[in-house]
Amino acid sequence: MPGKRSEYLSWDEYFMANAIIVSARSKDPSHQVGACIVTDDNKVLSVGYNGLTNGMSDDEFYWNSIGEKTGELDKIKDYFVVHAERNAILNYRGSLRDFKGSTLYVTWFPCVECTKEIIQVGIKKIIYLRMYSKKELVSLSMKMLEKAGIEVVAFNPDKTFENKEIQKDTNNIQKIIKKYSVPK
Repeated sequence: MPGKRSEYLSWDEYFMANAIIVSARSKDPSHQVGACIVTDDNKVLSVGYNGLTNGMSDDEFYWNSIGEKTGELDKIKDYFVVHAERNAILNYRGSLRDFKGSTLYVTWFPCVECTKEIIQVGIKKIIYLRMYSKKELVSLSMKMLEKAGIEVVAFNPDKTFENKEIQKDTNNIQKIIKKYSVPK
């Protein structure tokens, strides 16, 4: 059609952008992760980011996770943080059957625990931005996903995205959005 704008986002770009923007809600200083679950007819079912459960104050827990070094369990953030994929599943208010055949867009490849939940709810495709750094755990997740018949696709297989690069870009997007916000 004449006059149509040609530089618009593809569906994959649009849904990954959703995951990236959602990740900006995370309070985690080292890993902001976002997830977006989409139906096969391009409808967003749910989004989630890595953060504390409802009712827990972000100001009362150790985000720098010093407990791994000190042995203090209450200072290990992973015991309190809900991952983005799990939050996207838990945030959904419809029937879990709606996830059957859906696609998960996520800014960081799913951990083993999230992989189990992804399989359990019937998500059939994962498109990830950045690979999880623990190769032995990626191997376990990949094995489960393969056995469950879930397609796994790198968003951009020609580029390795570093955590600091994604954080910088997310912070830049956040600044742009805040530029348009009403001052409080």
